[in-house]
Amino acid sequence: MSKTINTGVKLDETLHARLKALSTAKERTPHWLMKAAIEQYVEREEAYEREKREDQERWQRYKLTGQAISNEAVDAWLASWGSESELPCPK
Repeated sequence: MSKTINTGVKLDETLHARLKALSTAKERTPHWLMKAAIEQYVEREEAYEREKREDQERWQRYKLTGQAISNEAVDAWLASWGSESELPCPK
């Protein structure tokens, strides 16, 4: 079981009123909405950072090896999707 930690968030009056109205409409507490929003944001940003790190690794590998997959090979592979003669992923 993970430990929970209380963290405060300061909101201006307008945003606070919007949050309360939305929580009423959703039949959820403002706390639930804030936690869900923060979780979604963190997951999205973590995915972005993973993708960015992978892109940097791919770029470094390309700079070292010069190996790349041509646009034509990728286009042909994508065009074959869903057909009876689907091509393997180019490498």
